[in-house]
Amino acid sequence: MSKIEELINKFCPDGVEFKTINVLCKSLAKGTLKTTELLQGGDYPVINAGRELYGFYDSYNNDSEAFTFSSRGEYAGFVNYFNFKFWAGGLCYPYASKSENNILTKFIYYFLKSNENYIMQTLVAQGSIPALNKNDVEKIKIPVPPIEIQREIVKILDNFTELTAELTAELTAELTARKQQYEFYKENILYAEGTRVNIDNVCDSTKNIRWKETNGVFKYIDLTSVDRFNHSVNIENYIDKTNAPSRAQQIVKTNDILFATTRPTLQRYCLIEDCLDNQICSTGFCILRPNTNKILPLYLYFIISSNKFLNYVSDNQKGTSYPSISDFKVKNFKFILPSLTKQKEIVEQLDKFSKLCEDISEGLPAEIEARKRQYEYYRDKLLTFKEKVC
Repeated sequence: MSKIEELINKFCPDGVEFKTINVLCKSLAKGTLKTTELLQGGDYPVINAGRELYGFYDSYNNDSEAFTFSSRGEYAGFVNYFNFKFWAGGLCYPYASKSENNILTKFIYYFLKSNENYIMQTLVAQGSIPALNKNDVEKIKIPVPPIEIQREIVKILDNFTELTAELTAELTAELTARKQQYEFYKENILYAEGTRVNIDNVCDSTKNIRWKETNGVFKYIDLTSVDRFNHSVNIENYIDKTNAPSRAQQIVKTNDILFATTRPTLQRYCLIEDCLDNQICSTGFCILRPNTNKILPLYLYFIISSNKFLNYVSDNQKGTSYPSISDFKVKNFKFILPSLTKQKEIVEQLDKFSKLCEDISEGLPAEIEARKRQYEYYRDKLLTFKEKVC
């Protein structure tokens, strides 16, 4: 910051001029493309109304540095930057500086990103389809500090952006490596030695667990209640006999393992905790009730989460538009069953490894968000100028 402050004190101690986009920028070419015209192997990116690319095309209508505003839809007002050939679609406003010797296109982009929330919340007309008016865009005022200051700010923000991207890539790679290591270790340790059995051989019968209660309110676990990624249960539905859907027919017990047999490759499975004992679940789940004289509940849970089991499910599901697998097929899966003592040892090892991966999974978004806030703080600080009074 000290170098920026020195430059400000040297070149503009009394503030800087602010000028509108229509004065500083030229409007660039754009053209409507239908989704059917996009090409999977196109050479040039297409930007339209979204935050992400619309697709690719075999031609371009802009070949220089530019920034764009999304003009319609959910992300109206979102600002993108390009420094390569691209196609600007009909639902964006593309611009570039009229003179890079006066004001840098990328400096304008950074300033607009700093004020993006204001643009999206204040200038976008909210209706059935949010829209940003071009006249309002062109009235946005941009500070015009001396070019030396602009270059230094752009340099700092470019470096910060690059460092943040590198850190994110490193953290993501670390998480991926740990998960792969965990999965490899789990597959090897679960299928190493012991007697080969079916799941049904180690579970108690769940044939007579239909809901017969007539009084009280119960937590209801439907398919959407189970998180597909951390396999926790989030209850939003409570039922009694008067409002119970026809699928709410199974009573669950502590240490039951639920596996969703409807669209099974979505991997909706969970272990029932004490707080869900004697509650109700959908018939869309296969309930596995471990016989604790034969198998530890957590050991069976790790079997259900293994790649071997999930590949077996994928191979044995039926149907195309809405695939499913029968409870019989789930319970017919064969795996290696070691002694209870060995199971306890394996569970302890896998549980420690699993928690390590979870810690990284939770820490990664938090670290990225902290870097993002840090970046935005310094960006906003760098791009805050006093307006010169003429």
